[in-house]
Amino acid sequence: MSRNRAPAAAPAHFVCKMHRNGHSRHHEAMTDGMANAARAVAAPGTQVVGRQPSFGPASIESHFDDVFGAAGVAEQVRLAQPEAFDAVVIACFGDPGLDAARELTTAPVLGIAEAAFHAASFVATGFSVVTTMTRTCVIAERLVHRYGFERTCRGIHGTDIAVLALEACGEDTVAQIEAAARRALRRDRSGAIVLGCGGMAALCRTLQQRLGVPVVDGVSAAVKMAEALVALGLKTEKSGDYASPLPKRWAGWAAPLSGAPTA
Repeated sequence: MSRNRAPAAAPAHFVCKMHRNGHSRHHEAMTDGMANAARAVAAPGTQVVGRQPSFGPASIESHFDDVFGAAGVAEQVRLAQPEAFDAVVIACFGDPGLDAARELTTAPVLGIAEAAFHAASFVATGFSVVTTMTRTCVIAERLVHRYGFERTCRGIHGTDIAVLALEACGEDTVAQIEAAARRALRRDRSGAIVLGCGGMAALCRTLQQRLGVPVVDGVSAAVKMAEALVALGLKTEKSGDYASPLPKRWAGWAAPLSGAPTA
């Protein structure tokens, strides 16, 4: 997300991108693309800073990948503590590490899936999710249940488009996503589409124009919701479930976490 070097009505945002590790310029492309999508909707004065983990898989397309993505989110939120960001957006549709991130900071932390579900429920009585790999649909299904959208989310549909393929998203890929969205709208009787991958953010307006229904990109939705929370002066609570982690000794590669700073 970014920093509060602006008036209270124009907060700052730190976008945590979890589909890439930090070892390749090629792997930074999607992080930069999502940061640009966030900047496109951010209020004047809001700064958007894209970050990605120092380790992890090139994309998150399995439960195994997701575990390391969550660890990478926690790493980046912890490292960002001295920078005093106003809010955090986890720009991966699995919302990896969401609870851990909330323990590490008093700033509001939003996952793009949770934000997208809320946004879609504001504009339609029912929505469908169109995502990348069919094997990851179960991750989205579990989030739907966790966030309480079982009665509003009418279907989750995989396209079997690899996450990395979205970096060079040609017309064939856009047409494949559009076709899946049309089938979902018809089959589920939905009134809105949620894009189930942060890498689809740049396609939101094109798909909305073609489909003629609200199309929600979680990155943009999360940024606007984060701005609202900051303007309202709302922070992550620290007296209960999101209390700071207890200090303890860590071993092995995680030894530097011993005595980790707390929110």
